[in-house]
Amino acid sequence: MIQHLAIIMDGNGRWAEQRGLSRSEGHRAGARAISGVARAALKAGIRYMTVYAFSTENWKRPKAEVTTLMGLISEFAVSELPNMMKDGVRLRTIGRTNDLPFAARTALLRTIDLTAKNDKLILTVALSYGGRAEIVDAVNRIIAEKRTAPVTEQDFTSYLYAPDIPDPDLLIRTGGEKRLSNFLLWELSYAELYVTDTYWPDFDEKELQKALASFGGRKRRFGGLNEQNQ
Repeated sequence: MIQHLAIIMDGNGRWAEQRGLSRSEGHRAGARAISGVARAALKAGIRYMTVYAFSTENWKRPKAEVTTLMGLISEFAVSELPNMMKDGVRLRTIGRTNDLPFAARTALLRTIDLTAKNDKLILTVALSYGGRAEIVDAVNRIIAEKRTAPVTEQDFTSYLYAPDIPDPDLLIRTGGEKRLSNFLLWELSYAELYVTDTYWPDFDEKELQKALASFGGRKRRFGGLNEQNQ
């Protein structure tokens, strides 16, 4: 049974180009897809879903594209609030979110606050996020505490962005690329990987069920000899 699903939402730009649309329209379609997949995850009994929306490297993209993405973040936080309240979805974010523009931060914080008591699905959006940046930030928090005792893996985990959320069981990457792209480098240590050529805007409940069926046929050993059937 999957408790935590992580997704690298790739292919928005290519989806748009194939249809003669702007990259902005691809990102807009990708934002809409999050809601449908979140509802499908709820139906599947998944408790946590983390999506990679904007990386620390994405700031290097053309200014117009970044501006569009920041606007979509604000729109998503506002437009999806009624659905989140109805479906019991709690919104959270991870990453260096203080780097986001004021309007995007304000919209996100309002929705985070209003959905804080929802408990059916914890939807975490990674924004201005990088796996290496998360590890560096954790190390700097440890240094700031002037800690002298040795640090265990469990200790280190407590300094990450979302230490209360269990590690992902399954990572889905859409768009066909086969790399982690600096996403949840610590947390994905023993996650199962599922890559599909389907672009993110076309990823729906049917596609999610394919991924879950693949996961169901895996045998997870977590580095040991005992097999755990899913």
